[in-house]
Amino acid sequence: MKKFEEIFPRGLIVSCQAREGEPLYSSDIMARMARCAELGGAIGLRANTPQDILAIKQTVSLPLIGIYKIPTRGYEVYITPTFDAARALVQAGADVIAADATDRARPNGETIASLFRKIHDELDRPVMADCSTFEEGMKARELGADAVATTLAGYTPHSISQEGPDYALLERLAQTLDVPVIGEGRFFFPEQAARALEIGAYAVVVGTAITRPQDITARFVKSMNKILQGKGGKLS
Repeated sequence: MKKFEEIFPRGLIVSCQAREGEPLYSSDIMARMARCAELGGAIGLRANTPQDILAIKQTVSLPLIGIYKIPTRGYEVYITPTFDAARALVQAGADVIAADATDRARPNGETIASLFRKIHDELDRPVMADCSTFEEGMKARELGADAVATTLAGYTPHSISQEGPDYALLERLAQTLDVPVIGEGRFFFPEQAARALEIGAYAVVVGTAITRPQDITARFVKSMNKILQGKGGKLS
């Protein structure tokens, strides 16, 4: 099995995802987004669902981190929650499997340990652990994670909620772990990604700021409305 750093060089990983019901929700569109990322100099991609991954891998040559978001009644974990989900991602062409690495319960009685082990042994793929705290990152590495990401920082009840990236968590993990630490979560500006590299991140995953036009537009509108409201006008 290849190491994470043998698959991904250092740099920008673009997350190409769209939620059901959004204007860009289409595997073909996600493949086009991936092509734009490739042309812009991204070193890799992150994508959701086997369908999107298959379309993307047929379009670009970049390595890809696969996830499979599957909401399950009674469970908070939904990012690649089971081994069956991981297997479907590999069959679609994912080079690395990312999974929720919090200590929350998973469907079918599966555990982080069993999931990581089976991905390694049966699928021959590295695992990227999506974490929300330092303790989760450390535990994920103990269980065999090949890379650790700050993906869920600020999105779980036991992590710190903030507007921007969790630099403190990122730096602490980077200084402690012996595997690549990936910055992910609320990276909206190039300067933020550059800072992440400066404090030790191996790579940075950026999604919303690049591939979600409605959110990008909303940030501009929100900022401009602050000015217009003071002048008796407002953007519609």
